[in-house]
Amino acid sequence: MDQFLSPDPAAYVVSGYHRIVLGVAYNGRHYHGWQQQVDQVTIQQLLEQALSHIADEPIKVVCAGRTDAGVHASGQVVHFDTSAKRPLKAWVHGSNINLPDDIAVQWAHPVDDSFHARFGAKARHYRYVIYNHPMRPALMDKEVCWNYRPLEVGLMQQASDLLVGRHDFSSFRAASCQSHSAVRTIYHLRVIQSGRYIVLDVRANAFLHHMIRNLAGLLMKIGAGQAVPEWAAQVLAAQDRRQSAATAPPYGLYFVAAEYDAQFNLPRYPLGPHFLMPWL
Repeated sequence: MDQFLSPDPAAYVVSGYHRIVLGVAYNGRHYHGWQQQVDQVTIQQLLEQALSHIADEPIKVVCAGRTDAGVHASGQVVHFDTSAKRPLKAWVHGSNINLPDDIAVQWAHPVDDSFHARFGAKARHYRYVIYNHPMRPALMDKEVCWNYRPLEVGLMQQASDLLVGRHDFSSFRAASCQSHSAVRTIYHLRVIQSGRYIVLDVRANAFLHHMIRNLAGLLMKIGAGQAVPEWAAQVLAAQDRRQSAATAPPYGLYFVAAEYDAQFNLPRYPLGPHFLMPWL
């Protein structure tokens, strides 16, 4: 969830190769995040292994937004370069045969050398799903964030409105965040309720490490009546992580979409996660 710096995407293309884009969904509960790590099982590692098997050559992938351990995706976008000539359905079905059940390639699409999954993304879209009920949701363990305190959606939306726009979000970045700048632009931050579910729907140009989970922690504290909505603006202005609320758990967070120039004509599907689609 880091900011893109926009170098020339063509600099990453190897002569004689062509570029393929994939839409990928995964349940992150059993993985140590997206990014390849030594001695840890990650989404990137397993996807590259599956694609390398289909291509019969080593494949390296680039994603639109790196997700942390326990975070899910319904609309992750990745690209890779290959010299292998395969039907598009081979990249989808062949990869899925070689992937565990909780990771699935949704679609494949050819693009020219100007496409870059990370640097070319114009916006990124996440949803944080809260199950608001006194009893924990046994059937959705590690797929939603459970909050047993009654949350007032109106108060949460008032606070959210104060965070929309271009700001320095230093108060909402992890101590380990490596981004050079904390300035980001949030296009919308909506609080939507249906029954026991409360969804934080947030779209921005880019995100800092733990930014959405830190926003969620603040909004839940306000929704529980432990702080007034105006506190959100005070925390934002402080530019100090110590002034904000605790970081919310990773399990309720879903990467639902990345947006690119229309010229690439990427497939478009309803935003996830799937259990919200009937009403959101």
